[in-house]
Amino acid sequence: MLFYNLIFLIILILFLLFLLRILLFKTGLIYTVNKLWRITQDWCHVYQFLTIPELQNETFHHNPLYTKLSRYLHSLSSIEDSDFTNLVNGKNENDIVLTLNPNQIIQDSFLGATVFWFNDSNLRKFVLKIRKVDKRRILRPYLHYILTVSDEIEEQRKRDLRLFIIDGGDRNQRWRSFPFTHPSTFETMAIETDLKNRVKSDLESFLNAKQHYHRLGRVWKRSFLLYGPSGTGKSSFVAAMANFLKYDVYDIDLFQIETDSDLKSLLLETKPKSIIVIEDLDQFLHENEKRRTKTWLSSSGLLNFMDGIQSCEERVTVFTMKTKENIDPNFLRPGRVDIHINFPLCNFSTFKTMANNYLGLKEHKLFSQVEEIFGKGMSLSHAELSELMIANRNSPSRAIRSIIAVLEMDGNRRRSGLIGRQGEHDEFQDGDEGEGLKKIYRVLSFKSTRGGGSSSANN
Repeated sequence: MLFYNLIFLIILILFLLFLLRILLFKTGLIYTVNKLWRITQDWCHVYQFLTIPELQNETFHHNPLYTKLSRYLHSLSSIEDSDFTNLVNGKNENDIVLTLNPNQIIQDSFLGATVFWFNDSNLRKFVLKIRKVDKRRILRPYLHYILTVSDEIEEQRKRDLRLFIIDGGDRNQRWRSFPFTHPSTFETMAIETDLKNRVKSDLESFLNAKQHYHRLGRVWKRSFLLYGPSGTGKSSFVAAMANFLKYDVYDIDLFQIETDSDLKSLLLETKPKSIIVIEDLDQFLHENEKRRTKTWLSSSGLLNFMDGIQSCEERVTVFTMKTKENIDPNFLRPGRVDIHINFPLCNFSTFKTMANNYLGLKEHKLFSQVEEIFGKGMSLSHAELSELMIANRNSPSRAIRSIIAVLEMDGNRRRSGLIGRQGEHDEFQDGDEGEGLKKIYRVLSFKSTRGGGSSSANN
């Protein structure tokens, strides 16, 4: 009988514990008790509040500590226990990550002390709440610990580059970012070896030149001008620079910027280790001459940026244009643009490099005919050649015959000063527009029709 009573008592205790667990968690009593306990602790301790703003007050440049702190706080496991937390996509579409909600409080512990952080989104700053009795003991080592952890996280993510574009619909969040996955590298581009080595050497020298620039009293930045017809490799060259430097890319469309103040704000919000790309500078300057309004970005505002007065350190600026003709020399003088690189149409040497990369051909019986056509001054852009090679990648001979047909059809139109000094500089840009590709499309369509339904260009 005693045994049965003991069994009944154990079952009763377990049942009561089960009910208590349901009661506490279902009604939020534990949460309420914990919150009251934190309030009681606040009454018993004197706290101090320290702020870490996103922009430095004196210069209005981005505060590196803000970025590192944000990276650290988003890595804390305690963010899962916060009252309000955002669920967003991570680097990959299938990843779900937690991010700080505006004004939410998260807790952290260090050397036996408890501190609290919250994100003041209105003033764009983080606020640290720390007990005064703990501040002198842990603050300095705690901040060093944050920097160390943040650097380790950044080291793991340094290969995950981002592309930033202007978000015209949100005045509070000017930049919107996406994964930067462009595969272009200096090794895969059909540019001359000498040019490739000189650019890589210049970029490597820039990475290690911070103290040298400061000793000279100059802003630690570098600027390039890439000019040439559409489809000659300028955008892919920028992507190769980004992958080489491991820098993010900020793409600035000047036609979306209304005032000098807007341009200044956008530039100040860029982060170190980034490439700032301003495309079609010649087109903007031409339109700017025709459209003079008080709310239009002025040439002087752009010149101030190019001079480095409003630019930030550890950035590479790249300007692109189709031609330097009729451009005010003030925009291109040394100090505003460090390096000029011409991107002409292809010559025979570039064609052979692309044939090797795209078709696996080092030699072919039709190469002599292609060389003869190039020798007559006919040419195509890299984009046009690559399109023909990709479309006919399963038949290298057909690819070369297609290139010969298009060169003979379109070459006379190319016979102009656009070719420039072949052999000095070259490569590619994303623009596929133009009469050249229309004629390529007609060639491919003609071949497809003759093939009897399926695209013979891909067979």
